[in-house]
Amino acid sequence: MNFDLIVIGSGPGGYVAAIRASQLGMKVGVVEKESLGGICLNWGCIPTKALLKSAQVFEYINHAEDYGIKVGKPKADFTGMVTRSRGVANGMSKGINFLFRKNKITTLNGFGKLLRGKKVEVTSEDGKVEVHEAKNIIIATGGRAKQLPNLPIDDQKIIGYRKAMTLEKQPKKMVVVGAGAIGVEFAYFYNAIGTEVTVVEFMDQGLVPREDADVSKELTKVFKKKGIKVLANTSVENVDTKGRGCKVTVKSRKDGKEEVIDCDIVLSAVGVAANIENIGLETLGIKTDRGLIQVDEFYQTNVAGIYAIGDAVPGAAFAHVASAEGIICVEKIAGHNVQGLDYGNIPGCTYCVPEVASVGYTEKAAKEAGYELKVGKFPFSASGKASAGGVKEGFVKLIFDAKYGELLGAHMIGANVTEMIAEIVAIRKLETTGHELIKTVHPHPTMSEAVMEAAAAAYDEVIHL
Repeated sequence: MNFDLIVIGSGPGGYVAAIRASQLGMKVGVVEKESLGGICLNWGCIPTKALLKSAQVFEYINHAEDYGIKVGKPKADFTGMVTRSRGVANGMSKGINFLFRKNKITTLNGFGKLLRGKKVEVTSEDGKVEVHEAKNIIIATGGRAKQLPNLPIDDQKIIGYRKAMTLEKQPKKMVVVGAGAIGVEFAYFYNAIGTEVTVVEFMDQGLVPREDADVSKELTKVFKKKGIKVLANTSVENVDTKGRGCKVTVKSRKDGKEEVIDCDIVLSAVGVAANIENIGLETLGIKTDRGLIQVDEFYQTNVAGIYAIGDAVPGAAFAHVASAEGIICVEKIAGHNVQGLDYGNIPGCTYCVPEVASVGYTEKAAKEAGYELKVGKFPFSASGKASAGGVKEGFVKLIFDAKYGELLGAHMIGANVTEMIAEIVAIRKLETTGHELIKTVHPHPTMSEAVMEAAAAAYDEVIHL
């Protein structure tokens, strides 16, 4: 078949690009070797949030008496939680199928490989090969769990995130290697339902090491209170899987002391690697660097008519980033006057409990960039809505440029902060100043009042502290 656009991969970058291209009048085909929706809908963002919600409900029931409710002792149904999670994922994937039919997008089932002459070879599961042609091609092949040499994933005792959400039975003890978003989310889930969890992080900051230091410190305090053991500034030397379980040898990078941790399962959560192998990049001479496809600000590779977005290119490996890149890419192909994506204003969210959300500079990075700062922090312990909801952990921290009042960064930890961060992204996009934010009336009682209060704290105008 001949298309205006072929997209290889149907994750949140690929399917969004395909739908927008169809809206712009293009004839679109999408190559997908598994289920529509890619990793995000099937094995990432959506099913993990379903698991986390189950854990949160279980925690609520366990603390029902705190809210004046008496119930019997609950029991976590691990298999039931996994089944619900898979059902949610399957429903979302079917939703993409509906959107494709609605937008007259052709699904090409199989593994896609680039050929010369703007052609894509699609090999189906049964070995059938078809070749399709397009005026433009977008590579949106996504990513997978990164593997460390001394931590090979066997999906038996050393697992990646995909296996972590479909285990046959709940482990009694688990070691999570890596304290980024994936690591802490699974650490929270398994701990909440009764698994003994140890988190090992190579960086010295500890949990969520890319976040502001104050957020990392607060989350570490909360996790330890929940009974999660956190080993920061620690390396995994080796994992012995010969026995019934695993023996994980870890080493402190501070004093060199070694410790052996016994567990049933080791979860490797050390990052994401791009899926760019065997897709024909070498055949076309498409440039890569450190495992990522090199593109310009509108995602064109060094080969005319061939584009790449999402986890396959440099930048934050977030679903919302891939979607934004896909829209920019196809609008540029369609000849629209588009602006490049502002990667300095991309929100990051982690959905453990308490949630973590941030955008822009950390306090440390802002100082290193030479800014004179005004920093305001408002704890949820002073929030009426947080007290009423029984979710007083965490805070909102805002960082302003003292000279012009520009909001340089925002860092939140607490209930529902992944919903609240969008306000900050919009504020930064509109170049709103600290004083304008203080004068923006926020509804009471809400968690979002903490944003206004944190801004006021930065300028010594805070009322409720």
